[in-house]
Amino acid sequence: MPDSSPVSSAPLAAWMSAVLVQIEQELEHILPDGDAVAPRLHAAMRYAVLGGGKRVRGLLVFAAGEVTGAAPAHLARVAGAVELIHAYSLVHDDLPCMDDDVLRRGKPTVHVKFDAATALLAGDALQTLAFESLAAFEGPAVLAMVRRLAQASGSRGMAGGQAIDLDSVGRRLERSELEQMHRLKTGALLGAAVMLGAWAGREVTSEVGHCLEQYATAVGLAFQVVDDILDVETDTATLGKTAGKDAQQHKPTYVSLLGLGPSKTLAAQLRDEARAALAPLGAAGARLDALADFIVLRKS
Repeated sequence: MPDSSPVSSAPLAAWMSAVLVQIEQELEHILPDGDAVAPRLHAAMRYAVLGGGKRVRGLLVFAAGEVTGAAPAHLARVAGAVELIHAYSLVHDDLPCMDDDVLRRGKPTVHVKFDAATALLAGDALQTLAFESLAAFEGPAVLAMVRRLAQASGSRGMAGGQAIDLDSVGRRLERSELEQMHRLKTGALLGAAVMLGAWAGREVTSEVGHCLEQYATAVGLAFQVVDDILDVETDTATLGKTAGKDAQQHKPTYVSLLGLGPSKTLAAQLRDEARAALAPLGAAGARLDALADFIVLRKS
């Protein structure tokens, strides 16, 4: 497989810092300002999106873009759209009718800061803004991007996973059921981030696409396994959200199903699977490889 993509040689921390600045600038540009019509709604949208979060999905967009030589400006547009979808999902997940959480990214959730009705509308508006922004992307793969992001967000993706999550409270799921839930709720959007980032560059061959899909599947599940571990091991201040809430709400998790030690082993195995999937890409997959480590070894 050709290995001719321009690849950044910056250390991961420096690369991440530079990418986060680009994503934040893009989000500032996309989001309506406070002088727009419905100022309270737009203030809630900005509050939900700006100045917080690890931007893992946006980082995956940029890392996958290195595989296909995508332009940074194109990647910023795509990453912004993906992060808007993620932000919308968090706003809705935190609502009293869902997970009823009061803390997100170390600050009051949107329905606490504003009110439940405003939070509901802010999530709706962030979702539509994501597709409005992505539809303006100038490239031959734009329709595929919109379709993939829609599928990742809908009943066959994130929304479907959340529905299964709500239905599973107090139940003990089989491992295959738990995996299906998380592949939808968490993995679908992470996978979309990888593929949209690649599609922002030159054409993705079937071989490259297969590598990226395999990577995304493994890293998406690893992300959730680590989330389940952190909910048990890490305090609220470090997490930026209420720690121990899965156990309090009797939600099925990898830790409750497998135990803490086996869950850590599974996360490491999934990281290895993700990295192995990238091997045919050579140096072009180096940044995705480093992000697999970041996702599994993170502390929040």
